[in-house]
Amino acid sequence: MENIRKFFKKDRFAAHNDITLLELRPGYAKAELIISDKHLNGVDITHGGAIFTLADLAFAVASNSHGTVAVGVSATISYLKATNHGTLTAEAREVAINPKLATYQVDVRDQNGELIAIFQGTVYRKKVSL
Repeated sequence: MENIRKFFKKDRFAAHNDITLLELRPGYAKAELIISDKHLNGVDITHGGAIFTLADLAFAVASNSHGTVAVGVSATISYLKATNHGTLTAEAREVAINPKLATYQVDVRDQNGELIAIFQGTVYRKKVSL
């Protein structure tokens, strides 16, 4: 797992958005974003792109956690509640996996454990190791 963690330290977009990887195990990842002013949109709520980016990193880590390169082919998100401060946590869990495709669900919650967004993504699993 340490090689996967090291690999994702190279994710410059996640780093630029101050996203931290908290947990990692096969088929699972947990990441965190502390909301700051730069994460807010024009109406002073957390930008949907910031929430998507957090969920997408957790999705990417969970889907690559088996050591095989996995690239996203589809992703959807539903925003359930607005936030503008505090901490968001994304937990990605493997729903289904086969040699070529895998599907993940990511729940994004605020610091009170309230569900903020639900993300679902599918990856294509290449025949290449990380």
